[in-house]
Amino acid sequence: MSEKYTTARITINGERFEILVKPDPALDFKLGKQISLSQILAIDEIYSDAGKGTRASIEKLKQCFGTIDTVKIAEKILKEGELQLTTEQRRKLVEEKRKQIIAFISRNCIDPRTGAPHPPLRIEQALTQIKPSIDPFKSAEEQAKDIIEKLKQIIPIKIERMKVSVKIPSKYAAKAYGAIKSFGNILKEEWQSDGSWLGMVEMPAGLYGPFIEKVGKLTQGSVQTNIIK
Repeated sequence: MSEKYTTARITINGERFEILVKPDPALDFKLGKQISLSQILAIDEIYSDAGKGTRASIEKLKQCFGTIDTVKIAEKILKEGELQLTTEQRRKLVEEKRKQIIAFISRNCIDPRTGAPHPPLRIEQALTQIKPSIDPFKSAEEQAKDIIEKLKQIIPIKIERMKVSVKIPSKYAAKAYGAIKSFGNILKEEWQSDGSWLGMVEMPAGLYGPFIEKVGKLTQGSVQTNIIK
């Protein structure tokens, strides 16, 4: 595929659909930037095989997308499908994700022999030995869990965890509850008679800052937390 354009594809009900897109704006869109589809599409067509120039049938488009509107279909393909990256795009994204993973591990893990965190350079050197496969579109936190297990074969390492007591006012309790669960394990919880929520959450130490920021926004700053020693 020419580096001037690349392919985004999706499979629905066993049928493959592809579009030809401009690499950089397509990637920006995939990463969440607001970009018009007219700036992304290289050709205003939906294909079943873009390499062969085979257009998708109107019947299959209606069946799988409920429309034949090229822009609406292309948007769904970009958002939910797979974007073929150029060699340079993949190299940059993987390198950036690698740095994020190293930073996450350095913040959240310690050497159990000393209780001190591993410096980023030590983690980076260990990564060169285990050679993990890094997905540029998955979060650093998600990928770090598997990588930490592999790093245990190279260096003594464990995740440093902390316990936090949390109180959420009744007005925000239901909305914030899902976010709280996503950051760690709820060790105990209690719904108060006034609808407020009390709980104790165990989480990686490095997630405490993002936890406070996220839950603080959801509760308009009314969350109460306390680190349990």
